[in-house]
Amino acid sequence: MSRELTANIVWHAATVNKEERQKRAGHKSCVIWFTGLSGAGKSTLANAVEYELHQRGLASYVLDGDNIRHGLNRGLGFGAEDRKENIRRIGEVAKLFVDAGVITLTAFISPFQEDRDLARSLVEDGEFVEVYVKCPLEECERRDVKGLYQKARAGEIGQFTGISSPYEEPASPELVIESGELSVEESVQVVIDYLRQKGII
Repeated sequence: MSRELTANIVWHAATVNKEERQKRAGHKSCVIWFTGLSGAGKSTLANAVEYELHQRGLASYVLDGDNIRHGLNRGLGFGAEDRKENIRRIGEVAKLFVDAGVITLTAFISPFQEDRDLARSLVEDGEFVEVYVKCPLEECERRDVKGLYQKARAGEIGQFTGISSPYEEPASPELVIESGELSVEESVQVVIDYLRQKGII
């Protein structure tokens, strides 16, 4: 966006603020950012955690990588710049959800530390919970329900994370969940316990 355009855009302060929305919801809001290789179980875990939050009557919403690419990020590819823009947009959307008082769960490979750090910087301290869904590459390939690893190995998919494009493990995530060792139910409990310990729920 050009300087001329941005000079004419002014942030409009809302009449109702985040704290008031959180008070009405009865809990704090945050981003729970699930990151990991394709097939690690990010979407499964994010949806299972949201189900538990919903059962408790808490305001929550899942932003899933594949689903977002059907709409908001439909025009983005998988090159370096498009991947960066994909995560930037999700970070901005998640920020809005947090401001709305919603516990926001995102399930994205988000392979680069720099991009995850940018998403973290958009919200206040304590509002970003990075969850590294850790799973050995061979186990992710074994699960491969979408057949993506097979296509990547065959050269049919370029810049595929874990095969032809790197995945940078989180430097200091709030949680590391070994999805190859824990059940979905056990993993959900780990996340719920953390949210409770931090006074988010």
